[in-house]
Amino acid sequence: MEVGELALLSSRIVDAISEVYIGNRDVVEKALAAALVNSNVLFEDHPGLGKTLLAKAFSRVLGLDYRRVQFTPDLLPADILGTKVWRQNLGTFELVKGPIFTNVLLADEINRAPPKTQSALLEAMEEKQVTIEGETLKLERPFFVIATQNPIEYEGTYPLPEAQLDRFLLRLSVGYPKTLEDEIAILEARIRWGKDDPTVDLKPVIDRKTFLEMQRTVEESVYVSRPVLRYIAELIRNARADGRVEAGPSPRGALALLKVSKANAALDGRDFVIPDDVKRFAVDALAHRIVIKAEYSFEGVNGKNVVERALQNTPVPKENEREE
Repeated sequence: MEVGELALLSSRIVDAISEVYIGNRDVVEKALAAALVNSNVLFEDHPGLGKTLLAKAFSRVLGLDYRRVQFTPDLLPADILGTKVWRQNLGTFELVKGPIFTNVLLADEINRAPPKTQSALLEAMEEKQVTIEGETLKLERPFFVIATQNPIEYEGTYPLPEAQLDRFLLRLSVGYPKTLEDEIAILEARIRWGKDDPTVDLKPVIDRKTFLEMQRTVEESVYVSRPVLRYIAELIRNARADGRVEAGPSPRGALALLKVSKANAALDGRDFVIPDDVKRFAVDALAHRIVIKAEYSFEGVNGKNVVERALQNTPVPKENEREE
């Protein structure tokens, strides 16, 4: 598949999702970029902003199998992964697969489950495989997790540990409607749909095979020059060296920024990465990987502030991005 064809298909995908998700188109494009590199996304925002609606629309338009798990305090790892059940008539154990055996797993309100259950996702999110009672099983490609959480509710929740946050390529915020017209458009759309869940009427724009081809195109056909690689590395090191940081972004964070920058270039119809691709995703890919020192955290400093300062302090390469 050519990069130009990928860009055209991507535009159609975003348009289809935007028919039911009346909101920030930029968020849809960023989520698609993460999907194109087979990576996980965490939607973190206030309740009622369409996070779950967006995740469901996403899987339907891409023509992928998806499962939804509502995370609750009594959820067990086996409820996600599955377990082996003794079949007396067969005289053997049979594997009963859990909802994780799908293409898109919607982990709704992920921070409501205890750490033991949250950690059941770690192997699947990073290595695309699960281990059930000593048996390792590969997950079918594509596989990625779209998770949601409410950042302002603390009672009955279990904050995601840094190790799990690091498995999410991007942390995105949906945000409130920006204008009065956007608010009215949501109300008008509800009247037009005649139902609360319009995603049931969505038709796939592509199928699984085509989506896998799109992923291969991003991986194999998008070029990254050495100056841009150096720009990413310097940006990471500047964020890590910030005096307000207890723990900075790891090499996994640099790899995440590299992958999603390639996807953004492909979405724009380019087969090479430019610094603007890196800038667009720097905060979304790095801020949640940064731990702020306690004294600065109390003052309201967060990962976004650190990344924004690093962007200001990192020289942008001037060379032709297609040359070494």
